Amino acid sequence: MTSRIAIFGPESTGKTQLAQKLAAHFGVPLVAEYAREFWDQHGAITLEDIPGIAREQARREDAAAATAGRLIICDTESLTTVLWSDLLYGTCPDATRREADRRARGYALYLLLDIDVPFAPDPQRCFPDPADREKCLRLWRGALERRQLPFQLISGSWAEREQRAIAAVQGMG
Repeated sequence: MTSRIAIFGPESTGKTQLAQKLAAHFGVPLVAEYAREFWDQHGAITLEDIPGIAREQARREDAAAATAGRLIICDTESLTTVLWSDLLYGTCPDATRREADRRARGYALYLLLDIDVPFAPDPQRCFPDPADREKCLRLWRGALERRQLPFQLISGSWAEREQRAIAAVQGMG
C-alpha cells in the first residue's frame, strides 16, 4: 500500500517547493496542486468550480498512488480545497466536504507548514497580513486536530523545513 504524505498549510509557506524537494529526495511521485493549474487556465475560481477541482485533485492523486511504490507526496489535498472554499465563499458543497473528510483519513502524515517565513506576493494569494496568516494557520491546524489526523508542524528556515520534513517522513515507521 502506498503511503500518502500531504503538504498542508496556509498560502505562501513553501508547500510546492517542499513537496518538490521531498519527492526528489525520496525518488517518489509528486502530485501537483490542481487548483493552481485551474486558476492559471481560467483566471479565477468560483464556488461552482470547487467540486470539480477537488475531484480532479483526488483523481490525480489516486492515479499516482496506483502506480507508485511505497510513497507519494501530495502538494495539496481535498481538505485544503474545503478550507479555501469556506474562507473565500463562506461555504463548501456538502458532497465535497464529506469526500474530503473521508479522504483525509487516508494520509499517513500531514506536514503542516508554519507561517514563519516571509509572505511572497502572487496573483493567486489573498492574505498577506500577519493577523490573517495567523488565522489561516489556526484554521489549517484546527482542521487536522478536530479530525485527529497525524501531522507534524514544519517551521524554520527553508533548509530546516526540508530537513525536518525528511525526518518526519522517515520517522513514520
